[in-house]
Amino acid sequence: MLVIEAKLKGTQAQYSKLDEAIRTGQFIRNTCLRYWEDNKEVNRNDLQKLCSVLAKNKETPWTKKLNSQARQAHADRAWSAIQRFYENCRLGKPGKKGYPKYKKFSRSVEYKNSGWKLSANRRQITFTDGFEVGTMDLWSSRDLVWYCEKKISRVRVIRRADGYYAQLLVDWDRRDEHKFQGKMTGIDLGLKEFYTDSDGNTVENPRYLRSSERRLKMLTSQGFQKTYQRKEAI
Repeated sequence: MLVIEAKLKGTQAQYSKLDEAIRTGQFIRNTCLRYWEDNKEVNRNDLQKLCSVLAKNKETPWTKKLNSQARQAHADRAWSAIQRFYENCRLGKPGKKGYPKYKKFSRSVEYKNSGWKLSANRRQITFTDGFEVGTMDLWSSRDLVWYCEKKISRVRVIRRADGYYAQLLVDWDRRDEHKFQGKMTGIDLGLKEFYTDSDGNTVENPRYLRSSERRLKMLTSQGFQKTYQRKEAI
């Protein structure tokens, strides 16, 4: 997985809508965690179904503004915390074993394959969910035109002290193939010789420290002599 980060540039109204989306994602994650605490034998599918229930509930209609896959992504976040707690319990770790905590100050919202769209030149991103954030500029040191949208599995919006950023998670399988040519040589480092290879070749130790010490001693003695001569002249 390759993560490419770009700064989002837009209006203050767009930033406010992004904050609203972040708070909605936080609400969904905390609601999934509370549902797990109040019910027994809850699994990942139950949390995914809960996202649909929240969107249709008359008391929480504003959750429908968030893209359906984004709601599922925040349910997955809650399930990841629950799974980590279960794993620590199986391993018998002491303490609270990483019991899932409710989020109070979330700083990110995550979209999957929908809810966003990149421009043809990859310099702008448009959020298409119910919050109507609209189109925002992408400022990045990397050229995003080389990555197609099919390779981008997720887009994560992060709020930081200096602004808002978009992280694009790209499916990237990097393979470095190297065909060995030549022969192998072993090298042994030492004090007497700098190194000796497996073929018997040696390189003399330059002993830079010793030579520097001798030169420093010589320059220091010369400095003392000049100072003494100045005092005698006075």
